[in-house]
Amino acid sequence: MKDFMKLASEAARQAGEVLKEGLGKRKRIEYKGEINLVTEIDRRAERVITKLIRASYPEHAILAEEGEGKEGRSGYKWIIDPLDGTTNYAHSYPCFCSSIALEQEGEVILGVVFDPLRDELFSAEKGKGAYLNGKRISVSSIGRLIRSLLATGFTYDIKRDQRNLKHFRNFILSSQAIRRDGSAALDLCYLGAGRFDGFWELKLSAWDVAAGALIVEEAGGRVTDFRGGKFSIYSREILASNGRIHREMIRILQRSDD
Repeated sequence: MKDFMKLASEAARQAGEVLKEGLGKRKRIEYKGEINLVTEIDRRAERVITKLIRASYPEHAILAEEGEGKEGRSGYKWIIDPLDGTTNYAHSYPCFCSSIALEQEGEVILGVVFDPLRDELFSAEKGKGAYLNGKRISVSSIGRLIRSLLATGFTYDIKRDQRNLKHFRNFILSSQAIRRDGSAALDLCYLGAGRFDGFWELKLSAWDVAAGALIVEEAGGRVTDFRGGKFSIYSREILASNGRIHREMIRILQRSDD
């Protein structure tokens, strides 16, 4: 596992250098939907990560957001988001990261998220705790929703699917405050580090949440679906918290659905 963590950390840092180098410079932007965009920096950072992985573990499968994936029969799958927060990045808003996770036989066993502007490397291995730049982190001790700082994000098809607007309204009236910074991976890491107390979102992809969800769990938090059931990185909803406010958050989400 040490070799896996060393590789993931190095790959995330190298991708981070690509992101830093391109920040603020004129870049080619393409659209995967009306407001869902991708830049050449996304693809360049992804190639940096996949090249390192393939050089060390050519038999491993890769699932990557921008298409640098490959099949494999080893039982291992690397799940990569080279640039989480692309819209932020395209506007030079300083909230973005690279996210790398390793899945073994359907279970995420390793996660790394790197914020290159703050030089913050969040990491976790299954059963070994969560860390920020090598120092152990843990979720907050806030026990009431009304005293909690929450985070969320909105889907790219918000004009057609406005469910989260209802959730947002109910949570903003029931919590201390909500932040919407545009990077689910960092939101989850901040939850693991005690900076946020709860997080929920709809229609995320595996590469958005695989590393961050493990970091939350290894930091002592809880990750489920909106009803408190077992979470899958391939599902379309995620509820994460410090564990202490989880039931209250489930009740708010159920109220929105009703």
